[in-house]
Amino acid sequence: MASPIALFRTLFVALCAAVLALAPAHAQQGITVTTTVSWTWEEVGGDDGDAAFDDEVLDDEAALLDDEALAEDADLTATRRYAPSATLATLGRARAQYGPFAVIDATTARMAGDVTSATPRQFAAMLAAFPTLKRLEMIDCPGSLDEDANLVLARAIRRAGLETVVPSGGSVRSGAVELWLAGSTRRAAPDAEFGVHSWADDSGREANDYAANDPVHAEYLGLYRELGMDDAKARAFYALTNSTPFDEVRYLTRDDMARFVALN
Repeated sequence: MASPIALFRTLFVALCAAVLALAPAHAQQGITVTTTVSWTWEEVGGDDGDAAFDDEVLDDEAALLDDEALAEDADLTATRRYAPSATLATLGRARAQYGPFAVIDATTARMAGDVTSATPRQFAAMLAAFPTLKRLEMIDCPGSLDEDANLVLARAIRRAGLETVVPSGGSVRSGAVELWLAGSTRRAAPDAEFGVHSWADDSGREANDYAANDPVHAEYLGLYRELGMDDAKARAFYALTNSTPFDEVRYLTRDDMARFVALN
């Protein structure tokens, strides 16, 4: 004979089942499309286990990756207009990674991610370890979380003499456009995406909130001249980017960019 406790449990389960059976059914379906950019570490070496590159030993401090770098701040960089092509969903095996940079082979590094205060040092560490790098492929580059660091990085790319490339399906936005412009030579696929907008300072003031003769504009105009634009093109490109508010984005094509700089 069943105990009173066991009988109560049986009746309670039966009651719950009856209530659920009579309850109206609601279903909501949603589709979320995500793109994963992944780097896979690959040990580099020959059959004897020696490293393929003699300069791969790094100064630990030079490669420091633990800067806070505004990690808790809202990401205000422009979002890309379209999903990256399937060929960019996984970037393949990387020999080493330095922040947003991944070394693919002796001559090629790829970039995916934001520029933070740590990125210039990560770039320097990468060049120290792989001095034969010639090309920087920019896959999905939203911009910068540290504008000063972005300008430093742009000049470092220029000094290094790297070619900058936006491959098919690639996207560079906001401050990353300056990084692409910094290439000693530049290439871009016909469907490459360039997103531009005005800069904003810490107080929220944008470029057009300052007088035309304010010295604040000189750094950007000077950079564009350093990167190969004449004065008229530097001013025209600067005005174009600042015609779009900071919290919006204007998309340019490869041909649009070719109006301001030479492309290979």
